[in-house]
Order: sequence, then structure tokens, then C-alpha cells
Amino acid sequence: MAFELFCMGLISLLFGLALVFLGYRLLWIILPIWGFFFGFALGAQTLQALFGIGFLATIASWIVGFFVGALFAVGSYLFYMVAVALLAGSFGYALGVGLLTAIGLDFGFIVWLVGIVAAVAVAAAVLYFNIQKYAVILITALGGTGVIVYTLLAAFGDPSLVELMFAPVLLALQDSFWWLLFFIVVAGSGVYVQLQANKDFEAEAYNRMAS
Repeated sequence: MAFELFCMGLISLLFGLALVFLGYRLLWIILPIWGFFFGFALGAQTLQALFGIGFLATIASWIVGFFVGALFAVGSYLFYMVAVALLAGSFGYALGVGLLTAIGLDFGFIVWLVGIVAAVAVAAAVLYFNIQKYAVILITALGGTGVIVYTLLAAFGDPSLVELMFAPVLLALQDSFWWLLFFIVVAGSGVYVQLQANKDFEAEAYNRMAS
């Protein structure tokens, strides 16, 4: 069992590093995966917010989560703009929900609604100002660092933080200056490396339905 957990942790760390430093180059692989996990979490949290059930506490929440996740993954695979909008939207949603829960609000309809509004606003801003490249670089660097921090928390951190379903990384950053410093250094390094590596590279927008 220990070996399996070690392998899972190693895979998680490698995935986080790939997001941080290669997010833009590997977006055609990463975006559908990101879309699935965002859709899965959003679907389950939507049922939680609307009906007051626990997160993934019922079969219905798992089914809805998988359905929305699969829908987002397919949309991300087929359409570049959909993929970028979902990526940006996930960032806005996490930011809105994370900030409200960080100041002490329990997750419920109001927090969920603020997250949805923030998701739509961030996605619309990214597409309107045509900053898809920089949005992908920033969000993958931040998201990858979050994966790394969560994995390290699971291995070496406070178990009470890891057990929390909402914003464990944000809580860790609030709890420890060293986690915050680690997050800033890794995410900042990822943004810098990706910007330098992709100065002359533009990912090709795709519409696989057209082809």
C-alpha cells in the first residue's frame, strides 16, 4: 500500500511540475484533463449548493459530477476557445469560492453563486481582451503549484488541512509563511519560465469539429 501511495504522489508531483513549467506547450493534453476535473467538482458542488447535500455524499452527486466533467472534457478537446474559457472560468470560480470560504463563510448557495459569477467574468475578460496565452500560462503555473503543495501536504503536512475538501492549499498558505513563500517562488518561476520559453511560440487554436 505504501508503494502505491508513493507512486500516486510521484505522479501527482510530476503532473504538477508539468503544469507549472510546460502548461502552455502541453495545453492540448492538459486542457481536456483540467476541464474534466473542473466539471466534476463544479457538478458535485452545484448539487451541494442547491440541495444542501454533502460534497460527493450521494450517488447523484457522483453521476452529475462525472457527466459535467465529461461534457467539459469533450468541449475542451473539440474547441480551443471553449477550453480556454473553462480554464479561465475555473480560475475565477476557485478565486471567488476560495476568498469567501477563507473569510469564514460556509459553502452554500451564495458562495456558489459568487463563484459562478466570478467564473463567467474572468472567462469573458480573457476572451474579450484576447489574452488566452497569458491566461493559460498564469493559471497553469498557479494550478500546478497548488497540485504540488497539496501533494506535499498529503505527504508531510498537517492532516487536518488535507482532509478539508475546500481550499486546503489556501488554508495552508494562511497557516504557514513557508508554504506561502514556497507557493510564490514555484508559481513565479513557472510563469517566468513559460513566458521565456514561449516568447516566439503561439499555440494553434483548434476546432476539431471543423476538421
